[in-house]
Amino acid sequence: MDIILRPRITEKSGMMSESLNVYTFEVAGNASKPAIAKAIKTLYKVTPLKVRTISLSKVKKALIYLKKGDKIEFA
Repeated sequence: MDIILRPRITEKSGMMSESLNVYTFEVAGNASKPAIAKAIKTLYKVTPLKVRTISLSKVKKALIYLKKGDKIEFA
């Protein structure tokens, strides 16, 4: 099962990634915070400081907090 479905690219998420170093992803509805952190570490080679999740009506979002200097590049 894929945990990370896709990056959530919006104007708000773009501003958060630039100013706060927080990245937003759409994740599987049953994904746990430790599983999300492990998937981010595997896919993007960065270690999240914190993972917050938000359940919306049709999708679950994960906010990935990174330490200063770490970055996630989207191709």
